[in-house]
Amino acid sequence: MDWLNYHHLLYFWVVARTGSISEASRELLVSQPTISTQIKTLEQSLGEKLFARVGRGLQLTATGSIVLSYAEEIFSLGRELRETVRHIPDGRPLRLRVGIADVLPKLLTQQLLEPALEISRPVHLIAREGKAEELEAELGSFTLDLVLSDAPLAPTVRVKATSRPLGSCGVGFFGVHKLARKYRGKFPASLDGAPLLLPTGENVLRRGVDRWFDAQGIRPRIVGEFDDSALLKAFGEAGHGLFPAPVSVADRIRKRYRVHEVGRTEEVRESIYAVTVARRVEHPAIRAIFDAADRDPSLREPPSDS
Repeated sequence: MDWLNYHHLLYFWVVARTGSISEASRELLVSQPTISTQIKTLEQSLGEKLFARVGRGLQLTATGSIVLSYAEEIFSLGRELRETVRHIPDGRPLRLRVGIADVLPKLLTQQLLEPALEISRPVHLIAREGKAEELEAELGSFTLDLVLSDAPLAPTVRVKATSRPLGSCGVGFFGVHKLARKYRGKFPASLDGAPLLLPTGENVLRRGVDRWFDAQGIRPRIVGEFDDSALLKAFGEAGHGLFPAPVSVADRIRKRYRVHEVGRTEEVRESIYAVTVARRVEHPAIRAIFDAADRDPSLREPPSDS
């Protein structure tokens, strides 16, 4: 039987991924002549050239591109096998590694993740914050099981992953009692000239709020812009301005930050997406998150007026 040498395939895959034999040598801690010999042996066994020399660099041949696509799947499957075996019940908690886009509201993220801790098996949750694209890139190496973001998978991320909308809800504006009492009347026109604390311009919610303000002819006085949603709300709690937040967690926001709701709109939506890679064995904690989001009416239907 003619067996494929996966050791040779690994060397080829690393060279193709890093772009050079010298880079692959540093990553694999193997000499460059050894890597060159292994790739030549793989080419001989396949009967086709996999790389062509272009100047001082290497370029994949048509056959090399085909082999690379198979190698990506083979080694991705190998990583999945390793992670799946680690999740086999043995008395240890089931690990759930979640990447959270740093623009997401903390209370909404907590609401979505809590069902993972309520399944019958103990779960060890590992949550990391960062830029969505950087976190999504880690899905391909199975460093993360799930990424939560305010937008679908970015087309620039070269990972075979899928985006699943978890929910969407309207946005309310909140502030301390003094500000809420002053600006609650004639909402939303009352926001014209009102002191506002907003996410930075990179945030999807911020862009939606800006468009809504333009449509309404509202020009608020922007007091501060924040990457961190918790810091934004802390300034709101201190009375420095009104701030927008998803109405699905309005009760939590009022209690946590001791603020009042000024008004809400369904024309601006806070959306959240789950980005995952396909697995042959589904992670039970992720399934619990999806099922709970599907059942949550606050993420599916416009809330009633309060």
